[in-house]
Amino acid sequence: MTYKERLAAIRTQMKTDGVSAYIIPSADPHISEYLPERYKCIYFASGFTGSAGTLVVTATFAGLWTDARYFEQAADQLADTGFELVKMKAQGVPEYIQWLGEELSKDEVVAFDARLISVQLAQLLEQQLAPLGLSIASDRNYLDPIWPDRPPLPVAPAYLISEEITGKSTAEKLKDLRQALQKQRTQFHLISSLDDLAWLFNIRGSDVKCNPVVLCFALISQDAATLYIDLEKLSEQEQGQLQLTGITLQPYGEVESALAALPADASVLIDPKRNCFALYKLLPASVRVVQDTNPTTYFKAIKNETEVANTRLTMVKDGVAITKFFKWLEENIGNIAMSELSVEERLQQFRADQDGFIGSSFDTIAGYRAHGALPHYRATAASNSELQPDGLLLVDSGGQYNTGTTDITRVVSLGNLTEEESVDYTLVLKGMIDGATARFPKGTYGYQIDAITRRPLWEFGRNYGHGTGHGVGFALNVHEGPHVFNPSPTPIAIELGTITSVEPGIYRPGRHGIRIENLVLTVPDQENEFGVFYTFEHLTLALIDTAPVKKDLLEPFHISWLNAYNQQVVEKLSPYLTEEEQDWLQRKAKAI
Repeated sequence: MTYKERLAAIRTQMKTDGVSAYIIPSADPHISEYLPERYKCIYFASGFTGSAGTLVVTATFAGLWTDARYFEQAADQLADTGFELVKMKAQGVPEYIQWLGEELSKDEVVAFDARLISVQLAQLLEQQLAPLGLSIASDRNYLDPIWPDRPPLPVAPAYLISEEITGKSTAEKLKDLRQALQKQRTQFHLISSLDDLAWLFNIRGSDVKCNPVVLCFALISQDAATLYIDLEKLSEQEQGQLQLTGITLQPYGEVESALAALPADASVLIDPKRNCFALYKLLPASVRVVQDTNPTTYFKAIKNETEVANTRLTMVKDGVAITKFFKWLEENIGNIAMSELSVEERLQQFRADQDGFIGSSFDTIAGYRAHGALPHYRATAASNSELQPDGLLLVDSGGQYNTGTTDITRVVSLGNLTEEESVDYTLVLKGMIDGATARFPKGTYGYQIDAITRRPLWEFGRNYGHGTGHGVGFALNVHEGPHVFNPSPTPIAIELGTITSVEPGIYRPGRHGIRIENLVLTVPDQENEFGVFYTFEHLTLALIDTAPVKKDLLEPFHISWLNAYNQQVVEKLSPYLTEEEQDWLQRKAKAI
């Protein structure tokens, strides 16, 4: 079936059921950002491959609501599919709900699959649409009937990781979690989010590309912990190890009957952002539900000393791979055939040579010239550009290692830069330095760091449509909550021990894109009569190219920081490089 035929088949089912609008989100029953193949529903229905978006289908209109990171990509991928791009004004806001309220009439029905909608989103739909006389049908699955070869659930094995890597045992983590449940005065706690489960049970897997997680659920109480997982994924030894910790193992699908069988007078803590509405509906009506963020989401975000130490070691490995890659690139551009796909493969090879490398932490973005202006560009055979010794190349990449997760963006000059490219590069660099060196009082929120980072760009009338930074997991998901650096007034303070990206950018469609990204660790700075202050430690260790820099746009502080940072990269990485590689890095790190 073509995309238009799939759209027509969805509409046929809608008409049969008397449904006026059907919502297809980018999600799975765990409300994940990155999805197993089975749940890539938006791609199946429309061809859009981005990780954020929502399809809404009515009898006369079909649209993809997505944010500025994907505008160009979506416009290209939706061509001739029957779907139109709807440009969102704010990232993460379900703006289509208001649209539905304006487009539909009283007594019409809005439908979705409750397994793919969070509790929070389902309740928001009800709150905003019910007063308008619209009905909600949450049990509609219009994809299975038209998806005969839908991929099965993944069956790859899972594995446990040691306390030497994590710094804390599962027993200790469960103890902390149960104390949090006592404070919430709840008896049970349902966890669906895969990174929370991976952290709590010190378990990893490969059920989701680039994310070392395994499909499972957990139900926790003061005297029991049940992990619902495909038992074939764990060896007998690993099952025994979990059982010795007091964990009961049950088949993956049994979580549904367990929720339905909770005592009538029970109380349960559920994270409305990280649990699907289908599981929520299974709870007995008399159960007292407390909706709040998973305690593990906060615990996981604050890295312990072992995790921080392992992350620092991981950054050295990743920095070595990045250095070898850019040396190879500089020495071979113009001499051998290169393309976006071939440099992506070469970078993967350099990372694979590092001890403990598992795989990429996300699909590499290697965007040459105009492709760099697509924040989440992914080269394909059709889009693959040949590289020439001219213009800018943006490379946003990361690795999953058994000792940590990396995420780094660098832009390098391949030759003959324009004045506009150099100015934009320098302003982005200035913003990254300002954000990542900020001193701020305890209790500061992410949107404040976001504004500090954007200020150098704003002064020249430039801006970018994505957030400045996201949390990063430890040997886990490259995107991690609960904190975030973006313009939304998220009321979550920046805590000591959190790892976050700082990645401002400037994007000029059809010309070039620039983004520079380091990961930073929140650390103590000083305490005085004005309060407690924090700052950031740069974790990323990779040369920042000085060739595109317009020195007159930088203040002495920025120049001093840049020179010192590049020299630190030389000192940290040189013991792991050949003499030739050391000479190249030292030459590239020459002070400006």
